Amino acid sequence: MDTDTAAHPVVDEQPSEPDLTDPELYFNRELSWLDLNDRVLQIAEDARVPLLERAKFCAIYTNNLDEFFMIRVAGLRDQVDAGINARGPDGRTATETIDAIRQRVVAQGERLENCLEHDLRPALAEHGIRIVRYDEVTAKEREALDERFARQIFPVLTPLAVGLGRPFPYISNLSLSLAVLLRDPVNDHRAFARVKVPKEMLPRFVPVKEGATTFVALEDLISAHLDTLFPGMEILDHAFFRITRDADFEVSDEADDLLKAVEAQLRRRRFGETVRVEVSRGMDSYLLHQLTESLEVEPREIYEVEGPLDLQDLIEIVKLPGFQELRDKPWTPVTQPRLQGEQGDAVDVFAAMRQGDLLVHHPYDSFETSVERFVDQAVEDPAVLAIKQTVYRTSDDSPLVPALIRATERGKQAVALVELKARFDERANIQWARALEQAGVHVVYGHPALKTHAKCILVVRREGDGVRNYVHIGTGNYNPSTARMYTDFGLFTTDPDIGADVADMFNFLTGYARPRRYRKVLVAPVHLRDGILEEIESTVAAHERGERARIAMKMNQLVDRRCIEALYRASMAGVPVDLNVRGICCLRPGVPGISENVRVASIVGRFLEHSRIFSFERGDEHRVFIGSADLMPRNLDTRVELVAPVEDATLRADLMDTLDRCLADDTDAWELHTDGTWVRREHQGPEPRSVHRELMLGHAARATETLSASAAE
Repeated sequence: MDTDTAAHPVVDEQPSEPDLTDPELYFNRELSWLDLNDRVLQIAEDARVPLLERAKFCAIYTNNLDEFFMIRVAGLRDQVDAGINARGPDGRTATETIDAIRQRVVAQGERLENCLEHDLRPALAEHGIRIVRYDEVTAKEREALDERFARQIFPVLTPLAVGLGRPFPYISNLSLSLAVLLRDPVNDHRAFARVKVPKEMLPRFVPVKEGATTFVALEDLISAHLDTLFPGMEILDHAFFRITRDADFEVSDEADDLLKAVEAQLRRRRFGETVRVEVSRGMDSYLLHQLTESLEVEPREIYEVEGPLDLQDLIEIVKLPGFQELRDKPWTPVTQPRLQGEQGDAVDVFAAMRQGDLLVHHPYDSFETSVERFVDQAVEDPAVLAIKQTVYRTSDDSPLVPALIRATERGKQAVALVELKARFDERANIQWARALEQAGVHVVYGHPALKTHAKCILVVRREGDGVRNYVHIGTGNYNPSTARMYTDFGLFTTDPDIGADVADMFNFLTGYARPRRYRKVLVAPVHLRDGILEEIESTVAAHERGERARIAMKMNQLVDRRCIEALYRASMAGVPVDLNVRGICCLRPGVPGISENVRVASIVGRFLEHSRIFSFERGDEHRVFIGSADLMPRNLDTRVELVAPVEDATLRADLMDTLDRCLADDTDAWELHTDGTWVRREHQGPEPRSVHRELMLGHAARATETLSASAAE
């Protein structure tokens, strides 16, 4: 007998649990965002997409990238400047991420330039829309442009030379400029000068004559007349440049007056640190040196561009009248059938809600005949005692905010919870807040440490000897403009528990209280993450009991590590996990033994996918939630978010129909592979699947059937 074996018997070793914090299991947040913008760029490059829609996606790509540098890259640079070398969940430091960002942005920029110069401009020219250089126009057109320059453009230009007693001028965020190299023929002195392109007050693309569809870029027209700006000087060279500044800011938790604190930070935003400088490719070395030294930027923050800078102004071309053949077929939202009266007449929204919960899906269902009608009826109804609404992002022409003013004038209690820190909408929200306050509306700005991102309206109505709460909970902003472009759900309900929960949330935000456990809704920053984790764990437990189980989610971003770990555990237990994530996804699908039961798809197409759905199927139980939150630390920890259950079986089926159509889309869908690549789907069946097309057709047919049925009665 082997004494060693006897003394140390062999024990079967159980396989160790995988380390779910392994950086290999997480994609970099910033690089995943660049993947989203790459999908936007792919649509601009897609020859199957109408031409002006492709131009629109070029503008969207550029605008997206600007915001990315102003916020995300600026934050990374702050980490570098502070000497923070901590590694993120994916194992990269801030410096390593910045370098990886540059590599991708440069490659994408070359594709964008190629798309515009070799695809879009020639194709648009074939349809009569021409963007040409000043030296390419006819003599007669040049004469008209010269006259326009002298009359409209020259008077608003301010050339600024740099030299003794003339410091380098302050250059505002995202402004387009000319860098000019001058020589004084008298003393042979060379000088640098800057001319701002005033595209904020003048069209970026100048028609060669009134009503023409041939355009010259404003900066090209200015550069052709530099001799009139610098008379007596020799123009040695010129080039274009554009800078991007840090536009993020933090408001102190100790701010006594949030309105004044936000206004002060907005003034500072113009003076943020430079995080990117775009320059014309081949810029003169003297000019480039002047910019680099004066702006105090590193070489990796200089981005050379072939062709025009700042393509978000292509939206001017997109908005040209006519040219319907170069656009998507128009879509007019329809009225939700239960809100549609005879011959399309308005119905009593409150009565419809008392009959049962309602679900609307924008932009397929009309925002005007649902949300706006709901608020208008509340304003007009003498039995309504109070209207409370969150305002995160809205438009200048929004009818909802003036409705609150009318409600106050009619003696109702009107409350607007205005989020002043909604990034890049701060000024608009400040203006609305002041107008509301002056009209007597109770305006509350929330807590300095939290953004109020929840989307809800509470109407309190006297009925009998008590009151009833009528509630709208949405996944998107109360903005009639974006409601025509973003896909968002809205739940109308008179459920007493949900109504009480929303009332409690408003009281928490407007008063002084500690939030307790809510009855049905999940609210961040206190309960939302735990509620989602509990739903995941319950679904895993049901699967382990042998019950049918499935997790399906639709959101904009998936970043939160605790939620990702829970989804990994669900996959490891054998639960199918279907994710429709439009943007950032830090979860790595398809890893053997960890995420092989997870599939991730992204829809980027005609409408911006913005709705959030969280579905948990386990046996005969099916829990579905909608709301304003993505699974990101900022949503779960530093925002007020509200996610509500949808308990009506028919409405749940509608939500799941949409989610499953997104997962089946093979026209505007990309799949995330294990190696991190997003691969665009190619349709396999007899007909391509497009969730946007299918839902437009379905909603139009449903509205027509309702009108026909009403007419028959």
